[in-house]
Amino acid sequence: GAGAGLGREYALMFAAGGAKVVVNDLGAGVTSVADASSKAADEVVAEIRKAGGVAVANYDSVEFGEKLVETAMKAFGRVDILVNNAGIAYKNASPAPFAEQAEVTI
Repeated sequence: GAGAGLGREYALMFAAGGAKVVVNDLGAGVTSVADASSKAADEVVAEIRKAGGVAVANYDSVEFGEKLVETAMKAFGRVDILVNNAGIAYKNASPAPFAEQAEVTI
């Protein structure tokens, strides 16, 4: 998502270039969605706005991409660029699960 890491950097970069940004972050914790929080997306939106940019937050799972598009359409009337920056965290995992996931996705 765009609440941290590379996704955050992409959101800030696009906003600095004048793009209107939907900051999507499910807010899931490292171990589960049960400890989800909107804080990460909200903080990035605040940072963009503080710098003079335009942004709105969205907390839906990328599984429901149409909801992200709907957020952009309602807020901005169009979608020009979409960055899929979903990631998976493996807490206390051996390298095997990462290698297995990389084999499937790369």
